[in-house]
Amino acid sequence: MTQAQFDVVGIGNAIVDVISRTEDSFLDTWKISKNAMNLIEADRADALTRASVSPLETSGGSGANTVVGLASLGGRGAYIGKVADDRLGGVFRDDMARVGVPFTTPPLLNGTATARSIIFVTPDGARSMNTFLGASVEFSPSDVDTHTVTAGAILYLEGYLFDRDAAKAAFVHAAEIAHKAGRKVALTLSDGFCVDRHRDSFRQLVRHQVDLLFANEEELLSLYDTRDFDTALDRLRADTAIAAVTRGEKGSVVIGEGDPVAVPAVPVADVVDTTGAGDQYAAGFLFGIANGYTLANCAQLGHIAAAEVISHYGPRPETSLRELARAAGFDL
Repeated sequence: MTQAQFDVVGIGNAIVDVISRTEDSFLDTWKISKNAMNLIEADRADALTRASVSPLETSGGSGANTVVGLASLGGRGAYIGKVADDRLGGVFRDDMARVGVPFTTPPLLNGTATARSIIFVTPDGARSMNTFLGASVEFSPSDVDTHTVTAGAILYLEGYLFDRDAAKAAFVHAAEIAHKAGRKVALTLSDGFCVDRHRDSFRQLVRHQVDLLFANEEELLSLYDTRDFDTALDRLRADTAIAAVTRGEKGSVVIGEGDPVAVPAVPVADVVDTTGAGDQYAAGFLFGIANGYTLANCAQLGHIAAAEVISHYGPRPETSLRELARAAGFDL
């Protein structure tokens, strides 16, 4: 097996985040499900964009956020996804280039617009995402660049992309390429509603293609259609070699060889915006895996990254995660 050029290659929805602060009454008025990902069509995306107050525009999408967090730790990442040849597509490309993450997927021409997620953050830090998938879901097996996938030690798949059959096929295709090259495959379940829609497909993917799974407690319970955490954890242990399950302020539970390990969260004095918390946890964990850390240390890096991102507005690190990890005693 050749040495990897990248620690992680991410595949997911290439989305521009449009983030603004609002009140709960706004969510009620617009009938937006709080603290969840709501799929919307183009007309509603345009209306919500116009209703946003002083929004921040940045390249986003769960998988892209994770790869950017990895780069903040000093890791080497690349990204594969689909944008249109339009203004927001340019925003996405420019942002990824600025943080040193290669993004070379050819743009969609003469089709639907670049995807956007209009995110409203309420005073309690909850984020309510309204996502127009646009060009991102035109992603298909032909967009999977074999050279890039095989150049990564870990292929990281974003569950949100699972909403179209062509994207599902692209996931399986990419995972097969990675495994044939002796690489590892990681998957994040992304969202409980996403798991509800594709439970059987996710179970098959986890059981047959995934070496490392990321989920929060809600997503895990949905995956195994149970309300008992221990039951779901036991079933997960039978399906994949390594998993990290986040539980908010309780921290996370990590599965590997031996008994599950509970790792406490890093305390945060003021939770400003939970956007990207799971994405950054995955960034820290994947960095640890790529660099040979113990699973407990991988989870600690994940919690350091998550704590940083929820302490400010936006889904990506504003402080060097590498410096924060060093301050916490990691020799990076």
